[in-house]
Amino acid sequence: MKLLIKSATIVDQQSDYHLKQADIFIKDGIIIKIGSSIKEKADKEINIQGLHVSQGWFDTSVSFGEPGYEERETIENGLKTAAFSGFTDVVLNAHSNPTIDNSSAIHSIKAKAQGNAVNLLPTGALTVKTESVDLAELYDMGNAGAVSFADYKKPVSNPNLLKIALQYAQNFDGLVQSFPLEKKIAGKGIVNEHHNSTLLGLKGIPNLAEDLQIARDLYLLEYTGGKLHIPTISTEKSVALIKEAKKKGLDVTCSVAIHNLILTDDLLSEFDTRAKVLPPLRTKKDTKALIKGLKEGTIDFVTSDHDPIDIENKKVEFDNASYGSIGLESAFGALHTIFSTEETIEILTRGRSRFKAENIKIAEKETAKLSFFLPEVKYTFEKSDILSTSQNSIFLGQQLKGKAIGIFNNNQLIIAE
Repeated sequence: MKLLIKSATIVDQQSDYHLKQADIFIKDGIIIKIGSSIKEKADKEINIQGLHVSQGWFDTSVSFGEPGYEERETIENGLKTAAFSGFTDVVLNAHSNPTIDNSSAIHSIKAKAQGNAVNLLPTGALTVKTESVDLAELYDMGNAGAVSFADYKKPVSNPNLLKIALQYAQNFDGLVQSFPLEKKIAGKGIVNEHHNSTLLGLKGIPNLAEDLQIARDLYLLEYTGGKLHIPTISTEKSVALIKEAKKKGLDVTCSVAIHNLILTDDLLSEFDTRAKVLPPLRTKKDTKALIKGLKEGTIDFVTSDHDPIDIENKKVEFDNASYGSIGLESAFGALHTIFSTEETIEILTRGRSRFKAENIKIAEKETAKLSFFLPEVKYTFEKSDILSTSQNSIFLGQQLKGKAIGIFNNNQLIIAE
């Protein structure tokens, strides 16, 4: 395939063409030439006013449902959604039925994603059936292609189990994840514990439930060594704890869900279950600390935390609704409301090596792994913007800035024109 991209602004801090407008000629998945007024004949030409191009975007936490919850999202439609949302690489959570807790399940997931424009990087369950009782087949899953090990949205309740996991995973350079929630402190809470939870009569989850679990996990990491990733933090204290751990030289990374960066628990006033997420939406004080932590590098990744939930489990009474929101389609536009274009792209492309993904700059003779976007488009996020099977977007009705329109990856073009 020969592809010619005309007059695109390149946003790639690793590239010599950063912030320059240029033509890009690609042949058989390789960037052959970058320059002005390229005249090569191509099978396909892209010429879109205001087009920007960057390295392919990376998401550390997506869920699709399959196997077992295909009514929420299939792998095929999930990867298509990721492509049109600008993502070339996504890390898939072990959030299915049966859960992905053995090497056969990893092989099956990878086979279903094979040949796709988007690279799917599977996470294996940390414990059997994510029940936090026995460790899953970590070594075998790692050999099969699992890039990390986590029980999605479930904390490791037994500290000795996490200790053993961190020690064992060092034998094969495995990355262990631990969800930051102390369930006994959280109790029956379902939203952030603050004045809004009191006003609305909803049981609260205090910041302490997250902070205490993170403090525990960091003590364990200091004792065992190894590699730890803490997904989707949400509190001011969490940022401080992880910052201090990094100063000590501990091998720890963390992420934040985009909705926890931007939205607060004020959104709960309408009892809209789309705003029921875990960790819960916190306060403005927390969002400010999270944004600062992301800018200074304490927080390593943002994630859409894309989690499709069917209507039967979402459009019910608030207490009974499942946690979760889709987020791939709104990720760029939401993030771009608080960061500049350069900052947004740097955040969306950072840290691939942590999850064994390739980092490829935009340069001649390099493999083309590109995301296409229009940064200046301002719009209200509506149902028509949703590509996922499920419609549970926390950003419905929100004002966004910038829109992803596709990718080029694995010698395949996916673009909305």
